[in-house]
Amino acid sequence: MDPAQKIVIVGGVAGGMSAATRLRRLDETADIVVFERGPYVSFANCGLPYFVGGLIPDRASLILQTPESLAHRFRLDVRPGHEVVSIDREQRVVTVRDLGAGTAAEHPYDRLILAGGATMNHFAHAGEIPTFTLRSIDDVDQITHTLLSRASRVSAVVIGGGFIGVEAVENLVRRGVHVVLVQRGAHVLSPLDSEMAVIVQQQLATSGVDVRTGVTITGTRSRAVRLSDGTSVLADLIIDASGVHPDSELARAAGLLIGTSGGIWVDAEQRTSDPLIYAVGDGTEKTDAVDGNGVLVTMAGLANRHGRAAADSIAGVPTPAAPALGTAIVALFDLTVAMTGWSEKRLVAAGRDHRIIHTHPASHATYYPGSETMHIKLLVDPQTDAILGAQIVGGEGVDKRIDVLSTAMSAGVTASGLSRLELAYAPQYGSAKDAINQLGYVADNLATGTTSSIQWHELETELERGAILVDVRSRTEFATDSIPGALNMPLDELRDRLDELPHAPLIVHCHVGQRGHTAARLLSQRGFLVHNLDGGYLTWVAGSSTVNSTARQSAA
Repeated sequence: MDPAQKIVIVGGVAGGMSAATRLRRLDETADIVVFERGPYVSFANCGLPYFVGGLIPDRASLILQTPESLAHRFRLDVRPGHEVVSIDREQRVVTVRDLGAGTAAEHPYDRLILAGGATMNHFAHAGEIPTFTLRSIDDVDQITHTLLSRASRVSAVVIGGGFIGVEAVENLVRRGVHVVLVQRGAHVLSPLDSEMAVIVQQQLATSGVDVRTGVTITGTRSRAVRLSDGTSVLADLIIDASGVHPDSELARAAGLLIGTSGGIWVDAEQRTSDPLIYAVGDGTEKTDAVDGNGVLVTMAGLANRHGRAAADSIAGVPTPAAPALGTAIVALFDLTVAMTGWSEKRLVAAGRDHRIIHTHPASHATYYPGSETMHIKLLVDPQTDAILGAQIVGGEGVDKRIDVLSTAMSAGVTASGLSRLELAYAPQYGSAKDAINQLGYVADNLATGTTSSIQWHELETELERGAILVDVRSRTEFATDSIPGALNMPLDELRDRLDELPHAPLIVHCHVGQRGHTAARLLSQRGFLVHNLDGGYLTWVAGSSTVNSTARQSAA
């Protein structure tokens, strides 16, 4: 960089502060100033819900740096309470309003980084009920004060079942609050597919949360919150987690190109359409790893990574940003929920061909105490065998597997190639055939035509066309519960009872799919046309419950 370049950064959290500190490490001479409209910089916003819930007891631990500490260590001029209100690209100055003093001044730049993030979709009908977001230190201070000021048990309504919403729900419940979760969509965590999300909703219900899906808030009166289905619920406070949109107005007003997603367009080095201006963070459009189009991904990890990339580019050592997978994880009571890449519904909406694999492996060897079931869904391109996305819901071990799958996608490992990954194994951590390897075995069987499967939502149509459903679980399992119309023929009896099977297309299933695969191989070699029900009875139950829930909502 040229000596004493003037670098202005708009936004002092995540991406903005990563850019500032990286720039200082690369150039000791640069004049770096950071304007942040809020009162705090470099705070741990992902930890805010857990301070509300008491899991993080020390409020000060959320404040990672202060303007003073940043000045001492990095010689940064960090100014909270200052909002950049306009950009003059021709003169290369920004107009900055001092929110405390109420004055405005111009500040020159040689390079400008926009890291303003995203803005909440504010709920406008709170009335007399205290309503808060969950995005700042001030938010958690006010929420905590409200909870402590109530003498009796508190009731709360959380608007929005996304990541922030379910984190808010969990931590309010930890504080003894009765929570109603209001979700506009058909299920919580909308990036999940329905048969995966139903597991999450069951956990919420088990934890005492009143989940209302397919509804919105129409208004409030006194402590009553009115819903669009005609019902009302009581609330002492409302947490608005209804979503965010990119904060791109400053860039738009300056004439910078806005991407198709609504975020600020940038190239691979985080440059906007003005080569002297860069953009990072939640307000910036990313390149999607699956289709290469513009997409919004509001993740702290990407914001920090892209802040560093912008700094590298300014310093003359550019590191092009990798396309975004949208890898995410959230904890909810006893569950961990994780995802990467595209969902089935997104693939269907885009008209993109795909293959689906459901498995339900244990987190580690089942003979070692403490193993937990994981529910995994893998989306695969049937032509190239490329991994298009994955979702996992379960207990321990979910975080490890989603990171392996995300890494595999980034590295170009195919779905079948998962079977050949060499993964660490000991009984308390995994199985000799790890859950990831098992996904690869299933993918390879499907890719090579060794087996053929159908999905839970295709079963009814296939039965109507004349297929026969064969349940190869044990008699005890079948007697406990079964899919209506299924013929029970336990796997261990199958070879001796082939003459009992009709000459019709067969669909076999077990509990999770493994015995079903064995049965399908046996029957296909005996001349039967047979498909395995992917994910077995467990996936069918989860999927069918979402259909029934949707039908009940429609009837209401």
